[in-house]
Amino acid sequence: MSQEPRERWSGRTGFVLAAIGSAVGLGNMWRFSYLTAEYGGAAFVLLYIAFTILIGIPILLAELAIGRGAARSPISALDHFGGGAWKAGGIWFVASGFLILSYYSVIAGWTLRYTLNALIGGFEPDTGAHFDAVSQGTGAVVGHLVFMGATSLIVSRGIKAGIERTSLVLMPLLFALVCGLAIYAYTLEGGREGYAFYLETDFSKILDAQVFSTAAGQAFFSLSLGMGAMMTYASYVSPQQHLPNESLVIGGADFVIAFVAGLVVFPLIFALGLSADVSESTLGALFITLPKAFAMMGLAGQAVGFLFFAALVIGALTSAISLLEVVVASAIDTLGWSRLRSTLVFGGAIALLGIPPALNINILDWMDKLAGQLFLVAGGLLLAIFVGWVMKDPFSEVRKGAEHVAWFPLWRFLLRYPIPLVLAVVLYFSVRKLFFD
Repeated sequence: MSQEPRERWSGRTGFVLAAIGSAVGLGNMWRFSYLTAEYGGAAFVLLYIAFTILIGIPILLAELAIGRGAARSPISALDHFGGGAWKAGGIWFVASGFLILSYYSVIAGWTLRYTLNALIGGFEPDTGAHFDAVSQGTGAVVGHLVFMGATSLIVSRGIKAGIERTSLVLMPLLFALVCGLAIYAYTLEGGREGYAFYLETDFSKILDAQVFSTAAGQAFFSLSLGMGAMMTYASYVSPQQHLPNESLVIGGADFVIAFVAGLVVFPLIFALGLSADVSESTLGALFITLPKAFAMMGLAGQAVGFLFFAALVIGALTSAISLLEVVVASAIDTLGWSRLRSTLVFGGAIALLGIPPALNINILDWMDKLAGQLFLVAGGLLLAIFVGWVMKDPFSEVRKGAEHVAWFPLWRFLLRYPIPLVLAVVLYFSVRKLFFD
């Protein structure tokens, strides 16, 4: 049993902004737009939207229902509804959050470094050499540890004073930054070629198994599904909150920010004639090509670059907070530790695990593939099976505060049949790509 009374969000706004903050991160600010350009433009967008509506939002609602109904973090929540045998599923979620945050914090440390560069002296002319120097080694370790320190400090302060207060400030700021940058990018001469590259439509790619798998994986990663973050946040939610509405708002906001970020990135790159510099590496394009564009713009580029990387830092921080909260809340619920002790011990352990990927980018790349292609999809499959077949009466939980919603039977049908089938196929291709290609 927990030694501390369980906190609750002050109200709907705090929860929704924190949940959107969990979903919105580095995957939205760059990875979505890059994958859109690489895998068929508007065709990929339509496939991503379909996955979000038919798979992402149903599983998101499942996570919210489990978390609120049990009022516990993943390990205790699955035990509450499914019995002791399902604790292993909760441990899978906690391990996913632990692993992802360990390398995610390293990338977030890079964004801190680039933000400071823009603020103090601008961007280096040789952005490739600068990225090589920043992305691994002592500097990367320092950035990772600083970022983990900030994340741990916020989580240690609790739900209202830490996570909610941070989200209430940072999420509106992130929205304003992204929209402002998109408006600025629209004014650039030559930027329309970037829109064409971003949204060029190739519907034949929808039938490609790799595109199919990538769109599903992006929907999961982007919505923070399969790692217990939404389940944990929902454990602090009022019993009468309208969970279906919250699912739609979170999913919609997550997509809008990801889509608008693409309207920033590609006009900037094309307006400055750097389209040929976009490589096959999403990280390279983000930390090499864009800084080169900012450097070419002089003082204006320094200002725009600062705002862009500041937005990345905000997105990374709000996502990292939710990942650490999964681990911390689980320690509070299952070990009976205090929040401060849980944060210090597990925040420190995650920081230590992040040192190898900070020293070697190849390790980071492998960890990212393992989490994105295996852990998250398997976690989503587990959730669909659990709520679809194991949880005795999920309707009684989702109907609280949402009595007049008529599509709950469709929701459970999707969780029982189509979603497990689709995720099993995606998991097959992901495992094959990860271990056999």
